[in-house]
Amino acid sequence: MVQNVAGLMPELETEDFYLLSGIEQGMRFSEWVRRDKLPEYADLTPEEVEYRLDRCMRRELIERKTIQYEGYRLKFEGYDALALRTFAERETVTDVGAPLGVGKESDVYEARSFEPLALKFHREGYTNFRAVRKEREYTADRNHVSWLYTARKAAEREYEVLESLYPDVSVPRPIDQNRHAIVMGKFEGVELPRSKLPSDQVLGVIDLVFEELTTAYELGFIHADMSEYNVAISESGIVIFDWPQAVSTDHDNARELLLRDAKNVIGYFRRKYPRDVPDSLEIDGLCDAIADGSFSSVREFAAE
Repeated sequence: MVQNVAGLMPELETEDFYLLSGIEQGMRFSEWVRRDKLPEYADLTPEEVEYRLDRCMRRELIERKTIQYEGYRLKFEGYDALALRTFAERETVTDVGAPLGVGKESDVYEARSFEPLALKFHREGYTNFRAVRKEREYTADRNHVSWLYTARKAAEREYEVLESLYPDVSVPRPIDQNRHAIVMGKFEGVELPRSKLPSDQVLGVIDLVFEELTTAYELGFIHADMSEYNVAISESGIVIFDWPQAVSTDHDNARELLLRDAKNVIGYFRRKYPRDVPDSLEIDGLCDAIADGSFSSVREFAAE
């Protein structure tokens, strides 16, 4: 876990990071990096490489496999250490705290600097790199062969979208990005499934979600992965997060993805609050209103 890696940081020496960086460089070309290539990649002597391999193996930052050769690759903990070191050097993050959310494709932790922060590590591709590379638009470069590339591209994409949307859309405030990690402002609220809305607020909250999606569309983006699990609600409003799969509004499948997002939002509220959401809504008309910027209220799309 990242907390364990953060605890290891004071123990790691400059040459340990040289080795980790060398393995990272080698993984651009091969999933497992040949041991005899490491002195070149890490700019260390063979003797120093042997010593650093032992240190990093004992701290579970790297792993070894014997194929036709002795190969090494970073574990996510090793990649985490490289990102944390960069954030520390930039003085972006001074401390890592408790988990805020741990999922299949990302882990989010409390972090601190001059203010409370959220530190997100993308995990896409680590357990099933080929499947994720096939599905995600940001992995179109097929020359790369490791999950490092997939996770880094996801973080880069999400950070790019957040920078484009904030503050016009209620998204996490982007602060810094390195490798597979993003530092964001910590936001208030709980995910929709953990909340219970009064009956008279349900349609109003749906309107808030679609208002934000409308503004995002005006700025050129469709979320493309909307669900109840990436909307946080608090007394001050909502925040929409998790944007790595966002696509531009001129994407070939833009309409289909917008329609799917709208159906996911309406479907969740209809399941949880069946008495408060109209049985029939004209989703196509709703998507038209998002696309042309005329959305006002979901009530306008209730079928007669």
